Amino acid sequence: MSGGDAKKLVRSPSGLRMVPEHRTARSPFGLDEPPWVPDKECPRCMQCDTKFDFITRKHHCRRCGKCFCDKCCSKKVPLPRMCFVDPVRQCAECALVSQKETEFYDKQLKVLMNGATFFVTLGTSDKSELMVCRLSNNQRYLVLDGDSHYEIEIIQISTVQILTEGFTPGGGNTRAIGMILQYKVPGSEEVTQMKFTAAEDFSCNKKLSAAWLAAMHKVSK
Repeated sequence: MSGGDAKKLVRSPSGLRMVPEHRTARSPFGLDEPPWVPDKECPRCMQCDTKFDFITRKHHCRRCGKCFCDKCCSKKVPLPRMCFVDPVRQCAECALVSQKETEFYDKQLKVLMNGATFFVTLGTSDKSELMVCRLSNNQRYLVLDGDSHYEIEIIQISTVQILTEGFTPGGGNTRAIGMILQYKVPGSEEVTQMKFTAAEDFSCNKKLSAAWLAAMHKVSK
């Protein structure tokens, strides 16, 4: 692990978190811990309106910070976007969101970091270059390697358009065959476009390329 990607273990009221030592190295997919609703401002459960007392205790959702009774905030669910080491208590609504995000972290994010091969065309050029495209280990950059080398900061990406084929008017399966990516050049308002096309030769795994494109589609959302 390089110095820029070093992490540290910190304890917050919500639990243990493994976070980057430098804030500038944090993942663009990360979330800050929310401020908790003060106890004195929360006499009742903010979901079912049950009154809190010595028997019915209040609990804070680690994702939204609101107060709930145990019944409305009993689930402990992984929350990788906040870098929690262990699953943490969340309300039912937040738990559903976190469960969907965990699938992204467990599947799509790994696909992106493993990379795939595409023909990449820059701007309006009529020439393309075979490149391996992957997400950097700190999740902050899209890295393209071939004869040329590019690093695109994820937060600078403005548009992701997935290109597909196989659609029929009556409905049917489509498959991702490429992508058009637009991003801002750091330090300026200039927008650059790149077109990614899945390689058709036998040395490239089309299924892997399609999975990588589907994961990029998830990122854009």
